[in-house]
Amino acid sequence: MLSEHQKLLQIIDLGADLARFSDLDILLERVLTLARRFVNAEAGSLYIRDGASLQFAHTQNELLERRLPAGKKLVYTTFSIPVDDQSLAGSVAKTGSPLNIGDVYQIASNKTYHFNKTYDEKTGYHTQSVLTVPLIASQGNVVGVLQLINARNEDGALLPFDKADEPFVVHFANSAAMAIERAQMTRALILRAIKMAEMRDPTETGPHVNRVGAYAVAIYETWAARRGMEDEEVAPLKDVLRMGAMLHDVGKVAIPDRILKKPGRLTQEEFEVIKQHPMLGAQLFSEQYSPFDGAAHLIALTHHERWDGTGYPGFIDPMTGATLPGHATADGKARGKKGEEIPPFGRVAAIADVYDALSRRRVYKEPWEEGRVLETMEAESGKHFDPEMITAFFTSLEGLRAISKRYPDIESAR
Repeated sequence: MLSEHQKLLQIIDLGADLARFSDLDILLERVLTLARRFVNAEAGSLYIRDGASLQFAHTQNELLERRLPAGKKLVYTTFSIPVDDQSLAGSVAKTGSPLNIGDVYQIASNKTYHFNKTYDEKTGYHTQSVLTVPLIASQGNVVGVLQLINARNEDGALLPFDKADEPFVVHFANSAAMAIERAQMTRALILRAIKMAEMRDPTETGPHVNRVGAYAVAIYETWAARRGMEDEEVAPLKDVLRMGAMLHDVGKVAIPDRILKKPGRLTQEEFEVIKQHPMLGAQLFSEQYSPFDGAAHLIALTHHERWDGTGYPGFIDPMTGATLPGHATADGKARGKKGEEIPPFGRVAAIADVYDALSRRRVYKEPWEEGRVLETMEAESGKHFDPEMITAFFTSLEGLRAISKRYPDIESAR
C-alpha cells in the first residue's frame, strides 16, 4: 500500500508523462491509460467538451478487449451528451465536482443524475463502481470529463473507488486538462495548415487528413504489436505518426494551380511537376527541432515510394533534388526506394492515403465500393505496399471503418 506522499509523487510523474504527447487523439488514449493504472480501473472513458455538450472521445475496457481475437482493438462510435444534471458525465461537467459511486445500479432515486444501462445491455458488460472527474484547465474552465469504471483489488474483485484517491485523480485530471488544451491548439494549427493546402488542392481536406492520420496509427499499432513491440515504445511513435501523416501532402502548396487544379488528365511533363511535392513537403521540415519534425519529413518524402521500388522520388537530396551518389538508374534518374529501404512511417502512410483515396469521392472519380477497394489493396501487397503492413491493414479493418464514420466528408455530414 502506497503512502499519500508516494501517491503524490506518482501522480506528479504521471502528469509529467503527458508532456511527451502532442497529438490530441494519442494524448487522450494516454490520459485514460495512466489514470486507469493509478486506481486499477478495468475500464474508462473520456469526454471532450464542445459548448453545451460532451463529445465521447475515447474508451478502454480490458475485459471486453480480452474477448477479442489477437490483434483486434475495441471499436467504438462517437456520440454526444448534454452538459446537464441528467447523466454522470454531464453532471460533473456542469458542477465541476467529482462523483464517486460505488454501485451505479443503486443510485438513489432522489438524485437528478442516473446511469445509462444501454452500453451494458448491448455488450453484456456489468458496470458497478464509477469515478467521474472533471478536466479543469488553467482558466478554471471544464474542457472534458474523465470517467473511470470498475475498480478492482489485487485479487480481481470489484470494489468502490477509494475516497482517499480522489484528490490525486483530480490533480492528475487537471494536469491532463492543460495537456489537452495544448494538444487542441496543436491540432488546430495543423488543420489551419491543411486549410491553406485545401485552398490549392480541394482533395486535401480536414476530414481526409484526419482519416489518413488515424488510419496510419491504427495500422501501425497492429503491425508493431505483431512484431512484439512494447506499448511504451509504440506510444510516442504513434503520437508523431498521427501528426506527421496528416501533413503527408503539404508540399502540394508549392505546385502551380494550372497543374494542381487541372480537371483533365495530366501530361507527362505536368505529372513530373506533381511528383515534386514529396520533396517540397520534406523541405518544410528540413530544420528538425522535435521528433514530430523528423516524422513529418520522412512521411512527406516517402509516402509515394512503392515496396517494389517503382515509386518516387527515390534516393534524392530533398533540399536540392539531386540524385544521391550510387543510386542513379541507367537514365540518370534517382532509383526508387524499395522494401525496407522505405521507413515504416512512409510505408504505412502510403496504405492509409491510398485506402482513403479509393474509398472517397474525388473530382476525377466516384467512391469505390468497399469490395473493390479491398481487392485492390490486397492485389497491391508486395507491389505498392509492404505485405506485412497489408496484413495489419486487414486485421485493423473494423477499426478503420469506425474511423471513417468518425471523420465524414463535409458533404456526407450534411
